[in-house]
Amino acid sequence: MHHDQVPIDLDTVRDLVQGQFPQWSTEPIVDVPADGTVNAIFRIGSDLGARFRLRAEEPDTVKSRLRAEAAAMTELSDHCPFPTPLPVAIGRPSGSYPMPWSVQTWLPGSVASPTGLAGSSEFAQDLGFLVDSLRKAGTRGRSFSGTGRGGNLVDHDHWMKLCFENSEDLLDVPRLRALWEQFKKLPAAGPHVMSHRDLTPANLLVSGGHLVGVLDGGDFGPADPSLDLVAAWHLLDREGREFLQASLGAGRVEWLRGAAWAFEQSIGLVSYYRTTNPGMSALGRNTLRRILGDPDIRAIHKAVSGSE
Repeated sequence: MHHDQVPIDLDTVRDLVQGQFPQWSTEPIVDVPADGTVNAIFRIGSDLGARFRLRAEEPDTVKSRLRAEAAAMTELSDHCPFPTPLPVAIGRPSGSYPMPWSVQTWLPGSVASPTGLAGSSEFAQDLGFLVDSLRKAGTRGRSFSGTGRGGNLVDHDHWMKLCFENSEDLLDVPRLRALWEQFKKLPAAGPHVMSHRDLTPANLLVSGGHLVGVLDGGDFGPADPSLDLVAAWHLLDREGREFLQASLGAGRVEWLRGAAWAFEQSIGLVSYYRTTNPGMSALGRNTLRRILGDPDIRAIHKAVSGSE
């Protein structure tokens, strides 16, 4: 998926586990197929999962990041109303895999899909409960820092220009570019709150029509209160979105900023993963269809373009 991707396979993982964590050497280890773009995941026995970063980085940088992720995961578990993985260990680099890697607890459940529970009010209620619970966790005086999603929309303007250029043969770029010009002008929605920061289908587990687990909590931290609303656009149809918006009491600006963050993420998914990860590219397309088909978004587009 990436030009700087580091190879990792089942035999390498078995050797790493046996050499560094002999207490798990008799456990079966299996590759876990997924659409994830950051880590390769392998299951160790029934209770553990090992994660290996896909893109090459300096080992010390990765180690610092894994430690920060472990702290964030622990904090998330204290406030999340659904089960989340907990950090267990950090593995060392080796000749076969040149970066530190992590071991976490494993959660049961099936990864959510963009359409599987799109019309479920029960699932929308679960998402609302999740977002509201995370928002209520104290920021302890922290605010968003960094360059990823969760700060200012306009800071992503250069990235969006690149995405538009790479999507000329894939999407209706003039229409999307015009919408982005309006999205990036939206005012702040309020003080930063604690946020999962990546509530995409791949990071949510479901069973029996309900949310049963929340994955990839290593970025849990303060951000734009609209950021976790990307879940509405990635996972719910119009009725589900309306239910979620009402349950959170989200105002118009906050709701539109959530759509803007989902829009920013989805444009990149479509173009970057067009051949290397079709599932992620399809997620981006599906989310863009929801955004462009929403009455509030259509009203914005009509106002700026004069189209019917």
